[in-house]
Amino acid sequence: MATKLLNVLPILAAFTGIHSIITVNKVSVRAGGSISIPCFYDPRYKNHVKYLCKGAGWYGCTYEVKTNQPSTSGRFSISDDKKQRIFAVTINDLTAADTDYWCIVEINNGADDGQKFQLSVSTGLPSLYVDKQEVTGFKGGSVTVSCRSTFSGRMKWCRLGSICVTESGSIDRTAVTISASIGNVVNVTMSDLRFESSGWYWCAKGNLQMPVHITVYEQTTTTTTTTISPTTTNISPGTVEGQQSPSKYLKSFIISLSLLIFIVMVALFIWWMLKRRQQAEKIDSSPATVAEQEITYSDVKHIKKPSRQRSYAESNVDVLYSTVAPKQSSQRAAPKDQSIIYSNTAECQM
Repeated sequence: MATKLLNVLPILAAFTGIHSIITVNKVSVRAGGSISIPCFYDPRYKNHVKYLCKGAGWYGCTYEVKTNQPSTSGRFSISDDKKQRIFAVTINDLTAADTDYWCIVEINNGADDGQKFQLSVSTGLPSLYVDKQEVTGFKGGSVTVSCRSTFSGRMKWCRLGSICVTESGSIDRTAVTISASIGNVVNVTMSDLRFESSGWYWCAKGNLQMPVHITVYEQTTTTTTTTISPTTTNISPGTVEGQQSPSKYLKSFIISLSLLIFIVMVALFIWWMLKRRQQAEKIDSSPATVAEQEITYSDVKHIKKPSRQRSYAESNVDVLYSTVAPKQSSQRAAPKDQSIIYSNTAECQM
């Protein structure tokens, strides 16, 4: 009896138009990718356990992940936003077998409540898709979502648990503009964003929907004020007070080394100039000619020439010089008529 009741509940909800859980009908996805599906629930289910069930029929479907029990396979995850009353399930590594799923709320002492959605898995581009499912914006600003499709038709923009618009309008006091672009691309722009604009939306075309989650943040501006006083030193980021960064040490070392090299080069140049000047002065002060040197003769012998008549000794003597050695003097040589010193002189009479 309980099984029959579970099968009848979704049928009754469809006929009466009363849905305790609202979600997408059908989503086109790509094999190997991932998809997040939002499930909106009634306020009375706020503190209930929610879960994802896989199977064509409610009866006999397989539990994949619960809010009170994480998935062991890693392919499935679930989160519950109790403030907006939406729990979202994510399916990774999609395959052709991922077709029929259920968003279900666990009911204590009664039949669980749920809503079915289907996935259309293809190896090529999905029939309806967006660039990314997570979009962020700032309060007072705007966001644009490009809804892309492979077939023609009218596009709608809907908010989960609220209304849909097909042209310019508003959803929950947030302005919405829908404009066609190149090909089968429709741009949806939401402007004058409010914090209440955060939530799940979807592009709808034909029998397909593509969920998109929008998050609105507060626009913050950061002002940095720097105060400089004679007794304080600014510390750049990444340094500790009283210490210098490695780059500053390297810069100081390079500057010091360059200065030292320059000083050494200047000193070597001055030393070279002084040495060159001393050499020039030494060359200028050296004796220019041999005539200016003092000459000393040693070991001189006198030989008398053969002569029949005897005359003065001085006229009959030839002088031979040997071992002539010039003697350096620190002073200039004396005049040419300066006396000559002879040593070891011998006279030979014939």
